Amino acid sequence: MTTLVFCLEEPSAKEMLKGVLPRLLPDGIWVEYIVFEGKQDMHKQLVRKLRYWQQPNSRFVVMRDQDNGDCRAIRQQLLELCIEAGRADALVRVACHELESFFLGDLAAVEKGLALNELAKQQEKRKFRNPDTLANAAEELTKLTRRHYQKMDGSRRIGPRLSLDGCNKSHSFNVLTEGVKRIVKEMMQ
Repeated sequence: MTTLVFCLEEPSAKEMLKGVLPRLLPDGIWVEYIVFEGKQDMHKQLVRKLRYWQQPNSRFVVMRDQDNGDCRAIRQQLLELCIEAGRADALVRVACHELESFFLGDLAAVEKGLALNELAKQQEKRKFRNPDTLANAAEELTKLTRRHYQKMDGSRRIGPRLSLDGCNKSHSFNVLTEGVKRIVKEMMQ
């Protein structure tokens, strides 16, 4: 069995991925999740979790939010932790600035997932053309949806509707999905 293990900073990322991965992964790939209690917990426990993972034929994807940090520095720190754990082949991805940027990059998915009207046309507004630049994506999404967006429920409802064809305006979401596709291709060889 081939396993793809996602190491995540928060449960809402898992809920989003549970909606995305069935449409992205071929049959024969098993998915596991290691969900940490925030980024500090992730940085503290990641090496141990990766080093002592027992299931053979496993590859890892480590994902966390950028928040107010330096994206490149965060990615480098996580890569170094993966190398220390003996998992240099892990894929490390940073959501710029936060998970909600992925959702703001596909307002049609938000509209459908939250059963709202007139949201998709907001995509052409300047701030939503490149949502990765928004430092307060969660706040923007909450405001835009008139408080209909709640982190866990929203992730659960929007994830299955996110476009996987590269049309999402969040570059970091597209980089994540392309990275997952690349790893899967390597696993299947």
